[in-house]
Amino acid sequence: MPATRKRWRQRTVLSALTFVFLVAISGAVYQAVSFKSDSRRFPHPGKLVNAGAFRLNVFCTGQGGPTVVLEAGLADSLDSWTRVQPAIAQFARVCSYDRAGYGYSDAGPMPRTADRIASELHEALRSAGERPPCILVGASFGGFLVRVFNGKYSDQVLGIVLVDSTQEDQYHLLPQAWRTLSAATRQRAQTQAFWAPIFIGLGLARLELRLQGQEVAPWLLQSKYLQARTSELVNIELSAEQARVAGHIEDKPLVVLTGGRVIDPALKAALNEDEQRAYEDIWVNVLQSRLLQLSRRGTRTVLRDSGHYIAGDRPDAIVTAVREIIARAN
Repeated sequence: MPATRKRWRQRTVLSALTFVFLVAISGAVYQAVSFKSDSRRFPHPGKLVNAGAFRLNVFCTGQGGPTVVLEAGLADSLDSWTRVQPAIAQFARVCSYDRAGYGYSDAGPMPRTADRIASELHEALRSAGERPPCILVGASFGGFLVRVFNGKYSDQVLGIVLVDSTQEDQYHLLPQAWRTLSAATRQRAQTQAFWAPIFIGLGLARLELRLQGQEVAPWLLQSKYLQARTSELVNIELSAEQARVAGHIEDKPLVVLTGGRVIDPALKAALNEDEQRAYEDIWVNVLQSRLLQLSRRGTRTVLRDSGHYIAGDRPDAIVTAVREIIARAN
C-alpha cells in the first residue's frame, strides 16, 4: 500500500509539472503568434541598422540638409513623432528611431544611460547613411540625450530644440511629494521589469488586456521594452549628471519650448494644491529658464495651451522651432 501511494504521488506531481509546462508553452506560442499578427495590423515604420553589436529601428523621411534627429521622451517610441515628422519632412531630412529595447529595435546593453544611448544613436545614424551636420530635437528625457550627443559629437550638431525637457536640477528643486512619487514609479517599474518574462513572455499580460477589451501597441508588450524603460528610469539621475558634464552648447542656436500646463492627472493626485503651484513655478520659471542659459543664442517659448506632451498638443510649435534653427544656422 505505501508503495502504491508513493507511485500515485509521483504520477500526480509529474502530471502537474506536465500541465504547467504545456500551459507555459501554449502561453509563449500565443504571445509570439499574437505579436506577429499585431505587427502586421499595426506596421511600425523604419529599418533595422547596426548600432554596434545590435540593431536599432531608424525611420528617415524627406530630403535636404541638415538632417533633423528626433529623440523621444522616456517610455516613448518613434510613434510619438507621428504629428511632427511628416511636417518637417516637407522641407528637410528628418529621422526618428526606437531606442534599444523599444519598438522594433533589439535589446541593448545595460545600464541604459544618456552617454550609452547617445553613442548608439551616433553609430545608428552612421550605419543608416545619414551624414552630419544635424539638428537635434529632444523631448522630456530626450533633452538629456541630445545634450550628451552634442557634448560627444559637437562638430556634427548645428543646433538643438528642447521640448519641455528635463533639467538636471529638478531632482533637488521640485517638491518632496514629486520626489516621493518618482521613487514609487521607479519601484513599480522595477517590479514590472522583473516579472515581465513571465507575464509578458507567457502571454498573461496580453490575455488580461484582451479579456478587458483593451488594445495597446504591440511593442509595449515585450520584456525588452519594460527592462530598457526601467533601466533608463532607474539611471535617470546619472543621465542628468552626464548632461550637466556635457556642458553648454556655446553659440549654437537653441530653442526651448515649455508646456504651460505641466500638472497631469498623476501629479494632481499626488500633490496638494500648494505643491502643484510650487511644481509648476519651479518647472516653468526655474528649470526651463536654466535650459535657456545653455546657449548664448537661445530663445524660449512658453506654450500656455500645451501640456508636457508638446508633440501631441502643439506639433506645429516644434516644426516652427526646427525652421527657426535651420534659418539661424545658415
